[in-house]
Amino acid sequence: MTPLTSPTEAQGLPRIIAEQLKQLIYAGEFKAGERLNEAALAVRMGTSRGPIREAIRILTGIGLVTAVMNRGVFVRQVSMREMLEIYDLRALVFGFAAERAAEHVTDADRHKFEELLNGMEEACQAGNSGLYYDLNLQFHELILTLSHSQRAHQLYDGYVKELHLFRRQNFNTPGNMRRSNAEHRKIYDAISKGLNAKARAQAEDHIKAGRQRLLAMVDDQAPVTALPAGRKVS
Repeated sequence: MTPLTSPTEAQGLPRIIAEQLKQLIYAGEFKAGERLNEAALAVRMGTSRGPIREAIRILTGIGLVTAVMNRGVFVRQVSMREMLEIYDLRALVFGFAAERAAEHVTDADRHKFEELLNGMEEACQAGNSGLYYDLNLQFHELILTLSHSQRAHQLYDGYVKELHLFRRQNFNTPGNMRRSNAEHRKIYDAISKGLNAKARAQAEDHIKAGRQRLLAMVDDQAPVTALPAGRKVS
């Protein structure tokens, strides 16, 4: 990998490294439950351990990795049971947020929704799952912001952190991207028209449909393993 040490990049070096590590995790080069070695990463990235350490803190903040006392930092891993429970809770919180968002949406918000939906449609057509996932996160974030509920927002963010790796891989199938965005359209239509109950129902259905897509994906791959002995998901 090309060293990331040019002067113009030095100030944002940890974020550059964090983005590259994120993509490597999404691509499966670092597996769920795998330990990240600072020294090895520093050699690979052509930098000192300081920026690597800061990059790992960034990834910890977004929930892709987790620190285990006296053992190191690992790519986040959850069991199947935990994953399904989190999806059920996400559905409830996201439904609540969409219902509240329908009460607060403005024309400026509608314009932002349309931009995101159109961007996701273009990502679908291009088969760009990475771009789709980033725009998908922004779509959900906009709804949580419009809920005007800090507690709901915090809860949802916590659930999202637990599932980043699963959800990102879910969009590697083009059909899943298209189905997901069709569901987004239904949520937006209800929110835009101020249809509170319908917005809630569509949002809950969207999360539940994502849960089913994820289960189908897992069935086609190796079983999801439980956390290694002695580890807990924070």
